[in-house]
Amino acid sequence: MVELGGTVIDTAAAYGGSEAIIGDVVASLGVRDRLFLATKLTGSGSFRGGATGEASFNRSLERMRTTRIDLLQVHNLDGVDELLPILQRWKQSGRIRYLGITTSRVGQHAQMAAYMRKYPLDFIQVDYSLANRDAANAILPLAIERNTAVLVNVPFAYGSLLGQLRSRALPPWADEIDVSSWAQFLLKYVVSHPAVTCTIPGSTQVAHLEDNQGAAQGHLPDQNMRRKMEQFWDAT
Repeated sequence: MVELGGTVIDTAAAYGGSEAIIGDVVASLGVRDRLFLATKLTGSGSFRGGATGEASFNRSLERMRTTRIDLLQVHNLDGVDELLPILQRWKQSGRIRYLGITTSRVGQHAQMAAYMRKYPLDFIQVDYSLANRDAANAILPLAIERNTAVLVNVPFAYGSLLGQLRSRALPPWADEIDVSSWAQFLLKYVVSHPAVTCTIPGSTQVAHLEDNQGAAQGHLPDQNMRRKMEQFWDAT
């Protein structure tokens, strides 16, 4: 990933051993300074409250073998009012660089918008794809208005979009945006939105990683091309 120019790694305390695996690999490669590490806290269960929230954060730092997290997020809007004041203190003390909130469900978009208006967020993380464009109406314009960076999750809808397109040929006009696969087609649509900072497709195979990173090369869709891509999808 680093060799291909990738920099952002997003994980969470709730993702099993993910933080520890990332920490071990990053340390062994000596690439911490080349990466933007993001993780998440939740306000539920054993992590509820200030002291236990701090215990969870300290555990994340230990597992990821770092003294500072680039982005700490409240996971799935769970405990936003409770945790954000704590995250703000950690940001002021330099333990985190940026703070934010996340969702991966359309049903939480209205709640996310309310939090975006209530708090000075550096980042949000939201679900958005060619097939799931609700965020383009409910969330992304507000992110531009409030100068909030945007990470996009599930750009492939957990792989279902790729499954639907696998047997189809790319449209001939995909060459205009330097696309050679459906993964690149879907990713370029997402990252070409003016509000989007980065998307996190969640690669699990090296071949998929290499294909996905190809979306960072060549031309991005302009507004007219984005409409063409939407019309193509809506007609499928």
